[in-house]
Amino acid sequence: MPLNAGNGKRKNDVVKRMTAEHMGLKPCLGCNAVVLAAAGLVWGIGGAHAQDLEPRAYSASPIGTNFLAAGFSRSTGSSSLDPSAPITGLNAAIDTYSLGYDRAFDLAGRSASAAIQIPYRDGNVSGQVEGQNEHVSRSGLGDLRIRLATNLLGGPALTPAEFRLRRPTTTLGVSLVVTAPTGQYHPEHLINISSNRWAFKPEIGLSQPLGNWFAEAYAGAWIFADNDNYFNGHVRSQNPLYTFQLHGGYTFRPSLWLAADATYYTGGETSINGNSSNDSESTVRWGLTLSVPIAAGFSAKLAWSKWVSGRNGGNYQTIGVSLQYRWFDPQGPAR
Repeated sequence: MPLNAGNGKRKNDVVKRMTAEHMGLKPCLGCNAVVLAAAGLVWGIGGAHAQDLEPRAYSASPIGTNFLAAGFSRSTGSSSLDPSAPITGLNAAIDTYSLGYDRAFDLAGRSASAAIQIPYRDGNVSGQVEGQNEHVSRSGLGDLRIRLATNLLGGPALTPAEFRLRRPTTTLGVSLVVTAPTGQYHPEHLINISSNRWAFKPEIGLSQPLGNWFAEAYAGAWIFADNDNYFNGHVRSQNPLYTFQLHGGYTFRPSLWLAADATYYTGGETSINGNSSNDSESTVRWGLTLSVPIAAGFSAKLAWSKWVSGRNGGNYQTIGVSLQYRWFDPQGPAR
């Protein structure tokens, strides 16, 4: 882990020794997952996909609907490591700025959508190495994310005029999220903005309207490719991370709704050069999401979430705000 300039060669050697031992280059008692946890603190906030809490993710939209969204979120958190480890008091603050585009279209008579998102992250991690305060800062573009989704049940492809007359029904949808390693990455750094690997998340989601109320349940799994240039040429692998979400909310009027959110994720054990880190996660988070219309075509979304309980996952709180603009394609002849 890079240290602040002027802190001395001794502390730099400590981190290099810990890193080498963790990667299996020589035995280390009590160092297992210590350095990985330091890096995981950043990814637990800035890039841990499992912590996504997204109500209304499978809500149908009229074909030809376009969404442009800009967002900001701030995450702060801490992590507790093995008391025998020489790294203690890990804390992080991560600011994420994002820009995304989403389009609804007709896929074999079903409502479908395609979305793309580009994040920019600015993060700071601090802690004590053998009692000495240390600090790491990173900023840059994050990994590109693409999401494809379609409704299998209850979501026929409708024009805006047809959509206004529809009666909400139970919907069942599937999606695939792909994260590409396009962000800033320096293999000489242990902590990076990009994860330098491909990741895929297939998911299935069920949404049930109950008058003005709605209830939703999702189940998915993150599947990770290897990072084959982890910290100067090592190979970092990760087992699948299984995710589950529950949402319940109330719609006051179009674009004005409030939801309570919860997620549970488990698995995701990592290994370096085939040496297990014994860091499988099991974490519960909850939050609230509020959507508010602010002008014709414009709406804002406010979100908050926090850690509830878990193992090998940091205690993070996130607040976010996003602004969305919606418009429709020019209408052709009536169908």
